[in-house]
Amino acid sequence: MVEPNPTVLVVDENRIRASIIEDGLKDAGICDVIVIHDVTEAGRTIVARKPDVIVVDLENPQRDTLEHFFSLSRAIERPIAMFVDRSDAATIEKAVEAGVSAYVVDGLKKERVRPILDMAISRFNAFARLRRELHQARGALEERKLIDQAKAILMRSRGVSESQAYALLRSAAMNQNKRIAEVAQGLITAAELLDP
Repeated sequence: MVEPNPTVLVVDENRIRASIIEDGLKDAGICDVIVIHDVTEAGRTIVARKPDVIVVDLENPQRDTLEHFFSLSRAIERPIAMFVDRSDAATIEKAVEAGVSAYVVDGLKKERVRPILDMAISRFNAFARLRRELHQARGALEERKLIDQAKAILMRSRGVSESQAYALLRSAAMNQNKRIAEVAQGLITAAELLDP
């Protein structure tokens, strides 16, 4: 989650264009703005300063530079708003896949900086929420598989029904003060050791 008054890193080799972004941010009430003009310093600056949001302006984006920022975007898990003067469908698709939150073609205007930044933050937060929900759903599915596998072991070894096997797992979990999935994993591991 990004703070309401974030620290913003502006990466722009063109000092005039960087000042347009910086002025737009400051006019919008964002006081904590870091500006760097060397694209190769972006990674180090992000590690050192830990900005909440990154704004990248690439006047004439080269493929290598774009790839660098796309890989950076995947790694840093922060909103990135990217301004470029020209683009194509493949580049836009790569930007979206990399997690760039706002990709603006030919739209660098001082008064647009804050709304685009707000949209980038909002979109980043929405995707982060979806990623968390997906991770939780996958975790629940994995737990369900463990529990089903453990129930099958109990049904075979003890000759009990599925509901009785589940009751045994639940009872063991309560007695050990563990989650049912943890008990199921322990049972599966023990069964694998005893029956190679």
